[in-house]
Parts: sequence; C-alpha cells; structure tokens
Amino acid sequence: QVQLVESGGGLVQPGGSLRLSCAASGSMFSVYTIDWYRQAPGKQRELVASITSAYRPNYADSVKGRFSISREYAKNTVYLQMNSLKPEDTAAYYCRARGPRLEDDYWGQGTQVTVSS
Repeated sequence: QVQLVESGGGLVQPGGSLRLSCAASGSMFSVYTIDWYRQAPGKQRELVASITSAYRPNYADSVKGRFSISREYAKNTVYLQMNSLKPEDTAAYYCRARGPRLEDDYWGQGTQVTVSS
C-alpha cells in the first residue's frame, strides 16, 4: 500500500515557477514509476511527466524544456519543477505511483496550479 500527498500548488503569474512535491508513504516506493498528471476543467486528464525507478524521465511535448521531474529516495518524494509557466498549464495536478503488479496503482488527492496575471 502506498499513500501519496501532493503539495506546492498555488497561484503564479505567467512566466513564473512552481515546484510540486509528491510525498509517498508505504513500502517498496523505490520500485515504483511515478507519474504527474494534470486535469483542467472540462478536459481529460493528461500525462505530464514520468520517472522510473532507474531515474528515466519522460515528458509530454507541451512541457518539454519547461518542466523537470526528479525523485529523492531518501525522502520518498518526487518533484515536478515547473518553469516558464503559461496560463494553459492551469490545472489540478496529480501524482500516480505504478508498481510491478497491476494492483499497485495509487493516486494522490491533487494540488491546484493556477497561472494568471
């Protein structure tokens, strides 16, 4: 069992930065792939970035060059550094942990990011 808690969201002006955190509790976190998703009102949830247990990152085209995902095993935490934010980045951001078995699939409660002047 893994519990995920996101934090770091807020209101930021266009061009600004935020760092989201996804803190995990529970065993075997180190073997999980961690994803960051976002969902804007009226839109489908979309995958923003992922990082595997081997530190391999992957990004959606819309955020490449602006967002960076990292993980700190000592703190059981995954970060999403978001730079050069745009109004279209406004959404609720969720982290997801995917383990080696199909049933190892956990979501956090989400954190709101609003980019507006």
